[in-house]
Amino acid sequence: MSDQDSTRRAGLGMMLLFWALFIGVGTWWFQGFLEGQRNPNAHLVNAVGEGEPVTLERNRAGHFMATGRINGEPVEFLLDTGATYVALPAGLADRLGLERVGSAWFNTANGRVRGDLTILDEVSLGGFAAAEVRGSISPGLEGDVALLGMSFLDRFDIEIRGSRMVLRPAGQP
Repeated sequence: MSDQDSTRRAGLGMMLLFWALFIGVGTWWFQGFLEGQRNPNAHLVNAVGEGEPVTLERNRAGHFMATGRINGEPVEFLLDTGATYVALPAGLADRLGLERVGSAWFNTANGRVRGDLTILDEVSLGGFAAAEVRGSISPGLEGDVALLGMSFLDRFDIEIRGSRMVLRPAGQP
């Protein structure tokens, strides 16, 4: 094998390494970009500005998604002012170790369904936290996204203007 062949192989190896790194970094960046489009409020999981208004941005689909916590665990929420309770899929409820304390019938977009009731020790979003929040474990929900309903949201004044939603503690100017 000549020196020219080894130089050519080294050059080819470097070029392949460059393209592999380029594609890997590009994929990582694009995945982060898509996640930011789906949940532009993911940063709220670590917010600590207690008492400060929480401002949410609509996602690309026009929904208000945010990452908060249930019983200290990070959970992705879809804010739903039409939901009575904080509604969780069964799999997420099991992962969080939630106790079922009763059952009830719920009217959903997919019709009437029977689900379980639960009490969430703490729900937090941004700098806001609420204790003993009523929740439901809904068989019609799938995945790991919970609906953040009025059992949490009714503690706040909600203002929606354009692509923003602002939450303030009830009665605060």
